[in-house]
Amino acid sequence: MSFIAPGQLIKMQDEEANYDGMTLHIHPDFLRPYPLSSVIRHYGYFSYSAAEALYLSEKEKATILSIYRFIQEELSERIDKFSQDVIISQIELLLKYANRFYDRQFLTRKAVNNDLLTRLEQLLEDYFNEEKSLVIGLPTVNALADNLHVTPRYLSDLLRNLIGLNSQQFIHEKVIEKAKEYLAKDELTIAEIAYHLGFEHPQSFNKLFKSKTSLSPSDYKRSLLN
Repeated sequence: MSFIAPGQLIKMQDEEANYDGMTLHIHPDFLRPYPLSSVIRHYGYFSYSAAEALYLSEKEKATILSIYRFIQEELSERIDKFSQDVIISQIELLLKYANRFYDRQFLTRKAVNNDLLTRLEQLLEDYFNEEKSLVIGLPTVNALADNLHVTPRYLSDLLRNLIGLNSQQFIHEKVIEKAKEYLAKDELTIAEIAYHLGFEHPQSFNKLFKSKTSLSPSDYKRSLLN
């Protein structure tokens, strides 16, 4: 099951193949009088790629199909002043079920997801060890997601389900870990550490480090000597 936001394009890999399924097309104007019109953008799976589709169990499929059929019946047989309200409520229900089923998928595909987490950690380790940060700057969510062949939103949602952090928070945690390694070795000044990690200004490094550890880099360095 896939979700497509306005403006996105899809292409069938095999145009001659026979596909079987159902689609629900929703015009933005249909949602506009309802709170759902602003809430819907917070459903992250509208930013996922086709490869990050939701794989439904038979029971889940039956639940989704029952909502589709209810909407279809409402559109074809019962058009009245209540129809739009009823259909909107069914769309909201469908989206909430999709949220639940994606949470289940993140958990049940634990081996695959843990492998992706391992690859992400290795990417960041290599990034700092090869000193790419000196040239490129701090690692970005988009660049890491691109290297892992997933969308940035999918990566953030996956990490949030696995370890309780979004992608940016995870990057910051790894930056702090690496900073602590540098500080413990006592080979670089704090400004040099900041540049090695990809910060343009040492002040930005100091601010992030203190926000994560409650200590400035210099205070942390002194604490290692006590």
